[in-house]
Amino acid sequence: MGKVTGFMEFERLEQAHEPVAQRKTHFREFITPLSQQEAKQQAARCMDCGTPFCTFSCPLHNVAPEFNDLVYNEDWEKAYLVLSSTNNFPEFTSRVCPALCENGCIMNYTQRAMGVKSIERAIITNAWNQGWVKPEPPKEHKDKSVAVVGSGPSGLACAQQLARMGYAVTVFEKNKRPGGLLRYGIPDFKLDKSLIDRRIAQMENEGVQFRCSTSIGIKDHPHGIWNDSERAIDASELLRDFSAVVLAVGSETPRDLQVKGRDLKGIHFALEYLPVQNKHNASETFDEDISAKDRKVLIIGGGDTGSDCLGTAIRQGAEKVLQIDLGPRPPESYDKSMVWPNWPNVLRTSTSQEEGGERDYAISTKEFLSDDEGRVRGVKAVRLEWMKDPVTGRRTFKEIPDSEFEIESDLVLLAMGFLHPSSPVMDAFGVQTDMRGNAQAAYEGEDAFRTNVPKVFAAGDCRRGQSLVVRALAEGRRCAEAVDKFISGEQN
Repeated sequence: MGKVTGFMEFERLEQAHEPVAQRKTHFREFITPLSQQEAKQQAARCMDCGTPFCTFSCPLHNVAPEFNDLVYNEDWEKAYLVLSSTNNFPEFTSRVCPALCENGCIMNYTQRAMGVKSIERAIITNAWNQGWVKPEPPKEHKDKSVAVVGSGPSGLACAQQLARMGYAVTVFEKNKRPGGLLRYGIPDFKLDKSLIDRRIAQMENEGVQFRCSTSIGIKDHPHGIWNDSERAIDASELLRDFSAVVLAVGSETPRDLQVKGRDLKGIHFALEYLPVQNKHNASETFDEDISAKDRKVLIIGGGDTGSDCLGTAIRQGAEKVLQIDLGPRPPESYDKSMVWPNWPNVLRTSTSQEEGGERDYAISTKEFLSDDEGRVRGVKAVRLEWMKDPVTGRRTFKEIPDSEFEIESDLVLLAMGFLHPSSPVMDAFGVQTDMRGNAQAAYEGEDAFRTNVPKVFAAGDCRRGQSLVVRALAEGRRCAEAVDKFISGEQN
């Protein structure tokens, strides 16, 4: 424990943000990590609880009390070793994770939680600056190879773990560069892509090979799935040439809104819109430019993807941005005695929502309205009343009579979540899927992460459904253990 009375002496210190007026003018990151002295003071707040719910709440089970104590005692290199022992890419999670660990912090029950996320970012920033983050090639190489399909967080974590175990790992990615939605979905102002590039370089020096612009099964994917494939490889080739195949293709099939007028021009899935700006920033080519400049933007969907669309639209110079959600407005506070340490349903305001735009709740879209040229000019919507079933506890809604209204918009972005992985990939391998369309594979037990197809494993969002980067990393690491046990017959 860093300082016995630290939690009583020091207040939580947030990372500095560039002022809204400035950060809206560019697509660069705008959060400044804590200095070493600031991080030391924050680490002093850690109570080193007998039952560390921060570790329990984190899908990676990061041991925050241990690295907090090391930061307080200024042993930064060992703090990095402790952090990296459970997390392959702390620079990703310390930027885009919602910090489930902080919600589970015992201090969060009565006061403000430990700034675990900010300390994590300070540790990894210092580690890179000091040159401690280096390739870790295996001491011995096995004569077995593994194919990883997909280079998002789950695929990257799985590939790195397997390479460090000594396997020859090849990662197949349908887009031009590795990273999955880390690169093409998350805006640059939340995650600078140079952070991905240096991790890819590290992994290549550990022996991982990347084959990009390559699809498995078919070259073309369904509408709404970003795809830069130039070639396709038959699934049978991977089954023939590799000792195991890991499917880590994410959950990319977007939820659509099939109402009248859906085929009008100016209506796009979020992942048709967001990758274009990221490609702009990276000077990459793209087929169709989609910009919010001088447009009245309507974002349908109140989650993180919708928030990313909002921040991007503001930076592009949108005239107006409105984000609507089918669900009711969450409460601004909650009873911690009833919820803690679980994740609460509470109103949150993202950094993008701080920058402008409006939000509205309990709205259902009934129809897209057309102008004379076949382009969307707005939507017809209706307000909803949400209720809880007294028997089942399930929430239901009904339309409020005479509450229909119109929302003017000439660019509509659908950000309502994702349903399941690309079906052609699952079909190419003959992988059985569950009722939601995800790869059917257990999370624990002897058959953990194994699909019905011999040698084929599934991890991340394509197995569990859309979720968080931190959960994808955890699944990738655990899947690597399962693959190793499958091939070697023993657990490393």
